[in-house]
Amino acid sequence: MILTISILLAVAIDFWLGEPRNAYHPLVMFGKWVTAVEKRLLNSRQSAFRQRLTGCVAVLIVLSPCVLYLLVLRSWPPLQTAVDILVLYFCIAARSLQQHALAVLSALLDSDLPLARQQVGRIVSRQTEAMTEADVRRAAIESVLENGADAVFAPLFWFVVLGPFGALLYRFSNTLDAMWGYKNQRYLYFGWAAARFDDLLNWLPARLTALSYALLGNTAQAIKAWRTQAHLLDSPNAGPVMTAGGGALLLLLGGPACYHGQIKPKPWFGGQQLPENDDINRACKLMYRTLLLWLIVIGLGDALA
Repeated sequence: MILTISILLAVAIDFWLGEPRNAYHPLVMFGKWVTAVEKRLLNSRQSAFRQRLTGCVAVLIVLSPCVLYLLVLRSWPPLQTAVDILVLYFCIAARSLQQHALAVLSALLDSDLPLARQQVGRIVSRQTEAMTEADVRRAAIESVLENGADAVFAPLFWFVVLGPFGALLYRFSNTLDAMWGYKNQRYLYFGWAAARFDDLLNWLPARLTALSYALLGNTAQAIKAWRTQAHLLDSPNAGPVMTAGGGALLLLLGGPACYHGQIKPKPWFGGQQLPENDDINRACKLMYRTLLLWLIVIGLGDALA
C-alpha cells in the first residue's frame, strides 16, 4: 500500500499548502531551463525539416532532468519515499486550480468585472480585456475542466504507471508544450515534437478523465457531447475532456474567443444551460469528486495487487 499512501499524502499536502509560489518551484526552474535551451537552439531561418529535427533534440535535452532524477535522487533508499511524495505534490495542482477559479467567482459575485477578467487571465491563454461576465464564467469553467486533466489526473495516472519518474516526465512535457506548442511562425516547426509528445502522454489520461466526468455528472449528456462534439475542438485530448465535462454539468461552453488580437470562431459544446456564477464552484466540485473516485480506484487496485 506504499503507492496509495504516497499518493494520499501528496494530495493532502497539495490541499493543505496549495501550489508553492516561489522561484524554487521545480516548474519555475524548469521553465528557465527551457528558455535557455530555446535561446541556444531555435533558429527560425532554418528549413522546416531542420527546425523539427532541432526541436526533437531540444525536447530530449530539456527532459534530461528526469533521467538525472532517476540516477541521483532515487539512488539513496532512505530518501526515496519522501522524494516520491514531494515529486507528486509538485506535479499536481488541484488546490491551486480551485483557488484560481474561486478568485474569479469572488470577483463576479462582487460585480467587479475588471478584476474578474484579470483573475481569469491567470488561467487561460485567450485575451480577457473585452470579456463579458458570461465569457468570464465560461472561460473559468473550461479551465477547471481542461486543467483538471492536465494538472491533476494525467500526472496522477503516470505516477501510478511509471512512478514519480512518470509524473515528472509528464509534468515537464506538459509545461514544455505550453511554452513551445503554439502553432505560430516562431514555434510551428520547432515546437512540433514537444506538442506531439505531450499529445501522446495525454491521450489515455484525457479519456479516462472524460469518462470520470461523465460517470459523476449527467452521464447521458456527457457521452453524447463527447461522441458528437469532441472532434470539433482543436486539441485531440482537450476535446473529449471539455465536451464530456460540459455535458456532465449540462452547461453550454465554448464559443468565439479572442487570441492574439483576433476572434477565433470556436465551437459551442457541452449542454444547453447558460453558466451561472455558482457553476464555477460546481466545476471545481466535479474535479474534486473525480479525484476522490481516482483515489478509491487506485487504493482498491493497490490492495488487490
